[in-house]
Amino acid sequence: MEALGVPDGYPRFGYMMLSAGKPVGVILTLYRAFLNSQGECSVRCNLSSWYVEPAFRSCASLLISQALKPRDVTYINLTPAPSTWPIVEAQGFRRFSEGQFFAFPALSFKGTGFGVSTISSAETDLPQAERAILDDHARFGCLSLVCRTPKDDAPFVFAPFSVKSGRLSLPFMRLIYCRDMANFVACAGALGRFLLRRGVMSVLLDVKDSRPALPGVYSERLGRKYFKGPNPPRLGDLTYSELVVFGP
Repeated sequence: MEALGVPDGYPRFGYMMLSAGKPVGVILTLYRAFLNSQGECSVRCNLSSWYVEPAFRSCASLLISQALKPRDVTYINLTPAPSTWPIVEAQGFRRFSEGQFFAFPALSFKGTGFGVSTISSAETDLPQAERAILDDHARFGCLSLVCRTPKDDAPFVFAPFSVKSGRLSLPFMRLIYCRDMANFVACAGALGRFLLRRGVMSVLLDVKDSRPALPGVYSERLGRKYFKGPNPPRLGDLTYSELVVFGP
């Protein structure tokens, strides 16, 4: 968090609530500037790790209201516990992901014949902004890939994620960035076989209104994500968020 760029006028780490000089509550904030769908510069804030000591829970709303003061910022909550969903919705947040789809892209024939390589070994004409996203996230420990299609080079970022089944920890990847979900579906087979050679069999995708046309399993128990503000996030863009900065 210390190394990330923060838009001018916004806190670097977040807010802390004190009582008699002692920390009793905290909420972490990850701010970033980005271009919205109209090409205008906007600010997004990932709210994370909201906690207040039990004796001070009556003041918890004061902490979150402080973090939500700027009205021109779009706030996102990516990892709300199911028990907090009613609270989050009462605060005016709306869902931009209803659940998650555990895709098995290697079973797809889409993208057959496409080449896939890591950003470190790719010679590509990606726009500068996308190249920066892939380079940054590679440094964060993500897998930044370029899929060569007949039309152009398509960028993708994946973050490691594991699901425990008994004593086994099953390796997955979470989709962090793509231009849009249709782009991922079009390249799914090539990406899936590239990941399978690295021991990854499934990719977690956020889902809202429809499920991708890929082999996989949908779950509403995981993946609900919320936003509040003027610029609804799109599926397929979790860049510079807690899922990357704080790790799986």
